[in-house]
This record gives sequence, structure tokens and C-alpha cells, in this order.
Amino acid sequence: MNTPKISVYFMPGMAASPLIFEHIRLPEDRFEMHFLEWVPAHKNETLKEYAGRMCEKIDRPAPVLVGVSFGGILVQEMAAYIRPAKVIIISSVKCKKELPAKMLFARYTGMHKLLPTGLVNNVELLAKYAFGEAVVKRLELYKRYLTVPDREYMDWAINAVVRWDQEEAIPGIVHIHGEKDPVFPIARIKNCIRIKQGTHIMIINRYKWFNEHLPSLIES
Repeated sequence: MNTPKISVYFMPGMAASPLIFEHIRLPEDRFEMHFLEWVPAHKNETLKEYAGRMCEKIDRPAPVLVGVSFGGILVQEMAAYIRPAKVIIISSVKCKKELPAKMLFARYTGMHKLLPTGLVNNVELLAKYAFGEAVVKRLELYKRYLTVPDREYMDWAINAVVRWDQEEAIPGIVHIHGEKDPVFPIARIKNCIRIKQGTHIMIINRYKWFNEHLPSLIES
């Protein structure tokens, strides 16, 4: 009898498209890869409510959820609605205590509401939101990985990250994090697989590491 393949669902980060996973390869005899995309948030929709809607796109039992950055936060919320075999987050956080100090400050002051999200049609600014660094020299390259959302999406997404209220990491979560991540600094991250010189965009530029190690991390 053939062993059923493991279904792996990939969720990109804020303002990013599934193309960030274009170089990720899992053995086809053991895994099925599925790619999720951001959809517009409803007015006043909570992150938990949004996660419930996203779960409607999961059509395989006991999936593995893999999320990058804000997508990593989202798949943790999705895990409350379904029974994933495993949750893997990359360049993300497991609870609000791992958020950087500036985001915690914004949580209590509302400063994030003053961010120029109305300028999201500015690709350079959007790249900074999505990848956490100035990418002027590589802007043409990174344009392919971006979806240009509207202001409402960006306002909702930034607020959802800043006000995320997860107290503790969910049991069994696998966290892969770069030591040079400028968005979620490693100093605040606990219990993770550390990637030397890894940045917030390592799913793109360190894909060989993921191709080598993801299969065993999923199956372990």
C-alpha cells in the first residue's frame, strides 16, 4: 500500500506573494505542496476571524502549515481551527513576548496608526514592509515577490501584528529564524533553529538550506 503524501501549505508574509517559495522543492514522492495567498480582510475583522476564513482553503486532512513572517503568525491562528500535523514558522514570532520593543511600544501608544500605509503603491516602501530592509539595489528583483495591496489591507495587517495577543508558543511548533533578521531581532526569540547570517528574506536567498532540511523537519 502506498503511503499517503504529506500535504504542506505555505503562507507568505505581509504584502508578499507565494512566489517567495518558488525555489522551495520537496520530494514529490512524499509531499504535496500547496500555496496560500492573502485575501482582502473584511471591515473590522479580527485576525482570528480571518484565520478561520483562510482555513476554508485547506482541503487535506492533517496538513503541515508553513508560514513566513506575518504568515507565520497567521498559520498559528489557523491551527486553532484545524488539526495540523505540524506548524513551522520562518522569520516570525511564536508569542507577543517575541515582538520587537518598537512594536510593543506601538501596541500601547497607537503609533503604528501613523505609518504612511497610503503610500503602499510605492514599491520601495512596500519592499521595506515586506522584507524589512532597504532593497534599492535589488528592487527590480524583489518586485516579483510583492503583491500591491490597498491601504485597508496594510492598515489591517500592521494592526494585527502589533496587537497580536498570543501569550505562549503553541506546543510542538518549529521555529526557524535568521540571526540577522531586522524585523524580528533574534535577541527576543526563544527556542528556535538559528540560521547564521540569515535575514528576514532567507526563504528567498537561503532556499538551499530549506530544501535540505525542511523534509526532515516536517517528518520528525
